[in-house]
Amino acid sequence: MNMRRLLICVCVALTTTISAFAQGKVWSAEQARQWGEENPWYCGVNYIPADAINYTAMWDKTSFSPKVIEKEMKLMKSLGMNCARVVMQYAVYEEDPAYFIRTLDRFLSICSKYDVKVMPIFFDDCAFGVNTDPKVGKQPEPLEGWYAWAWSPSPGYSMVVDERTHSKLEKYVKEVMTRFKDDPRIFVWDLYNEPTNTTMPERSWPLLRKVFTWAREVNPTQPITSGLWNGNKELNDFLTANSDIITFHCYASKEETEKTMKEHLKAGRPTICTEWMNRVAHSTIPEILPMFKEANVGSMIWGLVNGKTQTHLCWGHRPEQLPYTGAWQHDIYKGDYTPYSTQEIEVIKKTTNQ
Repeated sequence: MNMRRLLICVCVALTTTISAFAQGKVWSAEQARQWGEENPWYCGVNYIPADAINYTAMWDKTSFSPKVIEKEMKLMKSLGMNCARVVMQYAVYEEDPAYFIRTLDRFLSICSKYDVKVMPIFFDDCAFGVNTDPKVGKQPEPLEGWYAWAWSPSPGYSMVVDERTHSKLEKYVKEVMTRFKDDPRIFVWDLYNEPTNTTMPERSWPLLRKVFTWAREVNPTQPITSGLWNGNKELNDFLTANSDIITFHCYASKEETEKTMKEHLKAGRPTICTEWMNRVAHSTIPEILPMFKEANVGSMIWGLVNGKTQTHLCWGHRPEQLPYTGAWQHDIYKGDYTPYSTQEIEVIKKTTNQ
């Protein structure tokens, strides 16, 4: 076989492989690059208000707290940060769709006031305690010494695995996305946070495939994505093939983060690290944030203000391990809104030109 024919065969094989994974019309590489050129370097956080123990509490009628959100967006503005990634809670939408739409709109308006754009997330498989099926209303109080013990997935494991409920989830995705599909306050749609995480391997696949199809049917002006977060090749190939821009998670040292970043940049699309910063694992702001800026890779740290989620603790930390004396795993500010590290604040401001 001559070289020209071999190259044609390779290109056809690659195209066929990508097409097999694709759930709809993905942006061309040129369209994605144009979006990247028209947008700033994004630097922000994974956001949950300090007074919310989970995302159900953040959105719920009984505990939505615009004053706290405004205070914390003002804090982000002071750092020169311009974006926030946040999980939406299906259970709150299901109880009262109109209320949820109004509340999301209000949240976006508060963020916009401080020049912070939003990356909403529809679904999330993560669970760090016993709460795998969220319920609206008053949420539990923190359990001292337990990392994110009342974290609530969205929509919850029972609905993820029961395909008979997926028509309800389709309505949710399409109604919310249609309402905000041209809204400049939203800069990216993140469809699914860490699908197959925790006890969900293989069980999330049907919903993951469907949510990309639903989003393509709405066809928003903003890019859609779902972050690559582990070493599962099948999952990573699917997410890469279906995302308009590349997003990934990496809680590792500078060397490992740089290696991962360069691998994802090979896709030739705008790239954002949508979860990172774990001091215990040597994923630190002074070492990694300037590297992201130099590579023009967006940055979204976990998280802003330490609060009821207790994410200063290490993953898996339990009450019997108290007292906790190690370095904080996550969070830039303490609960009283003073910095955990003044050096980190200086690096952030220098990197964002604040």
